[in-house]
Order: sequence, then structure tokens, then C-alpha cells
Amino acid sequence: MNYEKLFSKGQIGKMQLKNRVVMPAMGTALAGSNGEASPDIIKYYEERAKGGCGLIITEITRVCDEYGVGVANQLSATAPRHVASLQKLARTLHKYDTKVFVQLHHPGRETSSRLLGGKQIVAPSAVMCKVTQEMPRELSTEEVEGLVKKFVTSAKIAQLAGIDGVELHAAHGYLINQFLSPYTNKRTDKYGGHFANRMRFISEIMVGIRHICGPDFPVSVRISANEFVEGGITLDEGVKIARYLESIGVDALNVSAGIYESSATIIEPMSYPQGWKKHLAEAVKKAVNIPVIAVNVIREPSFAEGLLESGSVDFVGIGRGLLADPNWANKAKEGKDKQIRRCISCVSCFEELSTGGVLKCAVNPKMGRELEFENLPKNGDDKVVAIVGAGPAGLEAARVLKLRGFNPVIFEKENELGGALQIAKKPHLKEKIQWLIDYYQEQIKVLDIEVRYGIDATVENIKELNPYAVFVAAGARPIVPQVPGVESKNVFAAEDVLKGKVSAKGEKIAVIGSGMTGCEAAELLAMGGNEVAIIEMQKEIAGNVYKLNRYDIMSRLTKHKVEMLPCKKLLQITDQGVALMDTFTSATSLKQADKVILALGVQPNNELIPSLEEEFERVYVMGDVSKPARIGDATRQGFEKASIL
Repeated sequence: MNYEKLFSKGQIGKMQLKNRVVMPAMGTALAGSNGEASPDIIKYYEERAKGGCGLIITEITRVCDEYGVGVANQLSATAPRHVASLQKLARTLHKYDTKVFVQLHHPGRETSSRLLGGKQIVAPSAVMCKVTQEMPRELSTEEVEGLVKKFVTSAKIAQLAGIDGVELHAAHGYLINQFLSPYTNKRTDKYGGHFANRMRFISEIMVGIRHICGPDFPVSVRISANEFVEGGITLDEGVKIARYLESIGVDALNVSAGIYESSATIIEPMSYPQGWKKHLAEAVKKAVNIPVIAVNVIREPSFAEGLLESGSVDFVGIGRGLLADPNWANKAKEGKDKQIRRCISCVSCFEELSTGGVLKCAVNPKMGRELEFENLPKNGDDKVVAIVGAGPAGLEAARVLKLRGFNPVIFEKENELGGALQIAKKPHLKEKIQWLIDYYQEQIKVLDIEVRYGIDATVENIKELNPYAVFVAAGARPIVPQVPGVESKNVFAAEDVLKGKVSAKGEKIAVIGSGMTGCEAAELLAMGGNEVAIIEMQKEIAGNVYKLNRYDIMSRLTKHKVEMLPCKKLLQITDQGVALMDTFTSATSLKQADKVILALGVQPNNELIPSLEEEFERVYVMGDVSKPARIGDATRQGFEKASIL
């Protein structure tokens, strides 16, 4: 397909862009400990520039070292010492005709005192964020005036470094957004109250940047056009803010949504479809004459082209899509859509970041480690490597091995690729996982990798290959607890529910275990017209599920009236149901159930490993067969093992 709009030139202020692909800001924690643009973060951005991106907006970039820390190892523009490394970043990206903006950021109340050395967090008003759950101190008028100067100083530092422009982060509930919103701004001084006063903080920042950096230095503002919280910015208010920002000389608007308390509208889980919030950008676009950039859960070039053709936006923000595949733009331009490794919206990237780590991607194990794996040696010399299992670990290993010049041969006992992915895609609204299977199917085809379907790997048939190495990615099987009645005809595995092997309507069903698999099986059964209860030993249902995914699945389970029974240990399964013990009181009870569904996790299929290790010199174990893992763990292990062979 010829993406004429996507690859047409664009304009922001007096700056011309080679195409309409914008990489919006995403925190990485890849910067140096002093806030400098480290070799790691420069290489990370360089891969996206090399991949064809027209404009890259850096991660949240610190403007205040005292109260403005968003993440550890955060890019900073607070002092002259940051000019040199930002200059290197700009020079590197400019080699590919890619423009770069620095996103200026202060978290306000959406941070932690832990990141501030124990100091109390600050905000326009003493309104606590329900997510961070720390009460902020209200900034004094003088402190606000000082912060205006810090934003302006950071813009000048960026300009001195040869950065093409700046973006003010006035979205997602961060400091500027807190001033804009009646939900968080309860001030009674010149920075609070009526609309004009709530706009004063960003207005003064804009005036300062124009005065210090000149009229031709582009400034974009990222806004949440709808905060999706009661008492916050609605779309009507968001459009009013957009018009105001245009009137004070902003060159472009980057439209997003949400704050931490509505975070699923910022970093959407898998259930959210492409373009679900395009109406926000469309409303802003109709109201202003300056360019509109917008994120819209865009995963496919055809969808991006459609947004541009319809006039919904002027530039498409491809965020997580560029984490998953830095070559997204080039592949689209070259008509290689099928080779794009599409983001599956699993949100593991932000789970990693929110738990204090660096940004990672479940489907792209090289993300954030571009420098570490810059030049994989091509020294395979066509040596055969046997791979047991065509799940994500085995497939990623095969892909990397082939690129390195090895000759991988995959043994897969089923008649299709994907392994556990074939189960993972079955639950309601999990269809995007098929995209990862599609990607590997295309890689198998393009790289001409041999797959032997319907064959159980044995020592004997592997020996026939005389392999240089053996990679074992044989997956796992469901755990069956040793309790009385577990062999009864009314007991099934959650996998069987997801595969459609269990039929039930109008029945009472007990699901044992509240991991993601148990919750998803419960949802399917509830949607099928059954009375479903989830039984969990721990004190919290879905307690080990990342908060964004947990909120998403729990809201749907509540909608389907699924009963939640935490702190209950399974003692026995009978024809009448399940005997349970309360883990606090030790009281026993019987929960009536026509069917019992087991969702207690998986155990490795590792029976073959000892005999393989006895027979072959190089045996590598990865994925669920090593220990139960998630998609990101599996692809990372496959990538790493294949890169060091």
C-alpha cells in the first residue's frame, strides 16, 4: 500500500518534517545518573531515527532537580552541563533527517518523596493523587514564579544544544496539567480560580520561552483533552484550552488523555481498540489552525493513514509501536507491513518502568539494549541448532540464530506456531496476541527457517540432525493440585475453557485461582450466561496482575457479576461443589458448583532436559520450561541465548 499522507512532508512552525510519523515522549530511565543523554539513550533514539521517524520527542526531561524528579535516571535539562550530551543526541538524530524535541516536565503531585530524597512532593494545591497516595505541599506564589523560570531555562539549554524545539508536558496529570485543571487547582492567588488564572502558569512559560529562545523556536504542548475524572477537564474544557494555547503562540498541540487516576486512558491495556480516542483529536483539530499530533493506540500504518486522510490529525503519534519495532516507518514505506512487529498493548513496558526498572518491551527484547546488542556476530557458518518448541522463546531464538548465520530447525508437537500464545489469544479482547504469532510466521517465511510440525522432539530425532546446540523451549502444562476429588468429571483446566472445550450455560462454576488466566476464563464463562465465582487463597483477587491490566479485567468481571472469594483455600472437590477453608479464621464452607475450573498456574515440561544434557554439549533452556514466565521473559531469554551462542 502506498501511504501517501503518512510520508508527505509536514510543518510545525517554521520547521519542516520529512513525514508525519512522530515518536511521542515515553519515560525510559536510560539516561545517565546525572541526567545526561547517555550512550544507551542516544542509541535507543538513533534506532528510531534510522527506522524512518520524522520527529522524536524525548522522554520526560527534568526542569527542576529539587522537586521535579519523575523517574530515576531521567533525562535532564537543568544546567549547562547537560548541553554537551543533548548536542550529541541532536547531531546523531539529524544524520537521518529526523527532528528532535525535548519534552520539558515536572511531575508535581504525581511522583514519590522516595525520588526526592524524602522531601514532601509539591503541587499547585494540597490535593492528593489517589494513585501515588502522598499528600503534596501547596507551592507558594514565589515558588511558582521560580518554576516558570526553570521551564524557560531548560528550553534555552535545549536550544543551545541544537535541539529543534521543545514540548511542554501539560498532560497526564503532571504539574502544568495540575494548574490547568479545576480538579487539582484550588488556589486563590493569581495562579488559581477562574480559567485565565489557571492558564497563567503555562502562559508565563510561553512568554519566557519566546523572549529567550526567539519567535522561530518551535513549541509544542501535550494536553489531556479529557482527564476522564469527575471534576476534571472535560472535552469541552480541553478544546477551550487548545484554543487558548493557540492564541498565546503555541506551534503545535499533542493531544492525549487522562491522568494517573484514569491511567488506562493514557497507557491503554490490550482491550482498547486502535483509535478509541480519535474523537478527542478531531474536536481539537476542528477548533484550531495549528498542527495537531495525537496518540490513538495506533499499531498499523493503514490505520495511521486513515486518520490522516480523514483529517482527524496532522501527525500520528506512534509510541509503543516504535518500542516494539523501531523500523515501523521504514517497513511501512517499503510495503513490508507484514514484517512490522506490532505492539500488542500488553503494557509490560510501563510495568517495568513503574517498578523502578528501565523501559523494556515484551515483543522486542533488544529495546533499551540497542548499544549492548549493536553488532551481533554473523558467525553461525550454517551450523544446525535444534529448537524444541515453537512458542515465543523458541521462535525468537530461531529468528536471531538465522540472522547470525546458523541453521535453526524447530520441532513443534502441535500443527501450528505460537505455543502458549495460541492459548493466550483466546480470552475476550486478547486478539492482538495473534499479531505476534503473525509476525513470527512472516519471519519464518522470510528467513526460510525449517519447522517440523506435529513432531515430538526426542533425543533420537534430534541426534539425527547432529546439532551444534540444542535450545529447549518446550513450554509448560497446567498445575493440578493434590486434593480429593480433583479427578472428578466436573473438573477442568482453565486452558480447556479458553480453547472452547468446556461448554456451560446457566450453571454454577467455581474458578480456582485468580491469576490472569483464571480471571479470563471466569470472564468467558460469565459472558456465556453462567454464575461464576473466583476462589483465591491470597487476600486479593488478581493480586499478581499489573495494576493497569488488573483494573481492566476487574472492571469487566464486576460488570458480569462474577463473585470474588479471596482468602479461601481449596480443601476438596465434590459433586456438590468445593469445600473451602478461610485462611484467616480456619472456618470451612461449601461453595456450590456444577463445574470446577483449575487456574493455579503451570509447571515446566522439563522431562527431556536431563537426557539432552547427557547427550549434547550445548543445551540451552528458556521460556516456561525454565520456569513459568510471561511473553517478555520468553522472548528475552530466546534472544539472549541466541545472541551468545
